Amino acid sequence: MAALYWEAFGRKLAPALDPPDVGRAFIAAHLHHDRGVTAVLAGRVVGVAGHRLGGRALTGGNVKDVLSAYGLFRGLPRLAVLALFERTPAAGELVMDGIAVEAAHRGPGIGSLLLREITAVAADHGCHRIRLDVIDVNPRARALYERHGFTAHRTEQTPYLRRLMGFGAVTTMHRPVTAAETTSERKAP
Repeated sequence: MAALYWEAFGRKLAPALDPPDVGRAFIAAHLHHDRGVTAVLAGRVVGVAGHRLGGRALTGGNVKDVLSAYGLFRGLPRLAVLALFERTPAAGELVMDGIAVEAAHRGPGIGSLLLREITAVAADHGCHRIRLDVIDVNPRARALYERHGFTAHRTEQTPYLRRLMGFGAVTTMHRPVTAAETTSERKAP
């Protein structure tokens, strides 16, 4: 799961968690499996969608963990970069914390299945809204979100991040969770 997450988000996470082998190991050591849903095919994870609820997200690690992995002088600037990714849910809100589908398995509906599962998790926890951020260089993800009822709430221009992380704008999207959306309605694609 950590390798898949790194594949999807490594470019964004690299300024904080490089080199890749250390970044993948850091993610693997700090995964909160109760904050994600997975798609498994032939015993292998081919998709994952993380979420933040109750102060925890799919990926974790605190200041002490970062400083332990990278040392004081290399760790402090990494903490500043990681702070850019912090998103705290409002009351009654689930924040989606990334979705990744293995490249060879994109297209047949795994992303849609993961989004339906995230919606069910939100409904199970009494949330009335799901919030996520999508970057400007990922129009395929944005189109997926829009097909599943997410609408753009605001776009923040981030030109200062283009060289560092590869994107220049972040759009926050919302999707309401209806009372009818329960775990009993989940179906495979």
